[in-house]
Amino acid sequence: MENHSDSWRQSLLRQALSQLKPYVAGKGFSEISRKYGISKEAIVKLGSNENPYGPSPKVMSALASTSPERYPEPEELIASIAAYTGFPEEMIIIGAGMDGVMDTLTRLFLDKGDRTFIPTPTFSYYEILTIMAGAKPVFATRGPNFEIMADVPPDTKMAFVCSPNNPTGNAVAEQEVCALLESTKGIVFLDEAYVEFADISLIRLVEKYDNLIVGRTLSKAFGLAGMRLGYAIAPQWIADQYKRAAPPFYGISCASVAAGTAALADLSFMQKSVKNIISQRQRMHKEIKAHPSQANFLYLNTPFASNEFVEKFLERGIIIRDCRSFRGAGEHHVRVTVGTPSENDRFLSAFREICK
Repeated sequence: MENHSDSWRQSLLRQALSQLKPYVAGKGFSEISRKYGISKEAIVKLGSNENPYGPSPKVMSALASTSPERYPEPEELIASIAAYTGFPEEMIIIGAGMDGVMDTLTRLFLDKGDRTFIPTPTFSYYEILTIMAGAKPVFATRGPNFEIMADVPPDTKMAFVCSPNNPTGNAVAEQEVCALLESTKGIVFLDEAYVEFADISLIRLVEKYDNLIVGRTLSKAFGLAGMRLGYAIAPQWIADQYKRAAPPFYGISCASVAAGTAALADLSFMQKSVKNIISQRQRMHKEIKAHPSQANFLYLNTPFASNEFVEKFLERGIIIRDCRSFRGAGEHHVRVTVGTPSENDRFLSAFREICK
């Protein structure tokens, strides 16, 4: 096989790749087990905002009855989402996680040279999607309480707003979102991945604004992070175009369809998990003095560099998230997922030792 030069390889790659920093995921059990010699069973993972209670038991039964040799049939899942959200099926779009939904949406709206508006710090995938579309992200620093301070610049094609925001945990006020929607002719994507843990949702605004899309996921409150299943509520004119550009079967699997449908059929299980997480969130917040949160995680300032702070927890077998990879988060913030009571006990005990 002929070996080509580095310059030849680079000539084939898209120029946009040179602008990208790869998405930094939370550390996993295997990585920490290998590095520190700690058994996987002894590790507490509080770095990826997963639901420690998992999905409804109905999910496992549904997965056992799937037929992997068949292509997925998402109609029942879409009907279940419609029942849960109160929106007609024609306004519901689905994908392989909310990432998959956003990927298709940016292919609908963004061309080379377009601009997007991204208040920071926030979920870094918005920036990645923008750059890979050939567009330019315009960043705006949030205020002292992580509120959105800037107006959407003229000629912005899309704006990305996360509420509750990852990693800061604050929910965006309705008047802030309405002001954004009314200040731009572009599309506003409102990411409500963590909304089940919050006091309010702004999903009904889709009925009022035809440039608003509200994204949701079954990864968090429903405990289906491994199934990669997301959805959004969109005005029908957008939903119709989405179906033209989406990958076959929306990029989802038989397993994710079965799991999502079963999880949505057991709302009481989800609601009990959410109640437990909110209770533990309040308990943790009271002791560690984190920023107020409407999500299933807490965002806190560290007394010394965040990477050193995180390392001290990793040495004790506790995974938390260093937020340096979030643009605009600085060098002194970490994000801690709310776990089970026993997991939170481990974290709090380590926190007392490290911060004494």
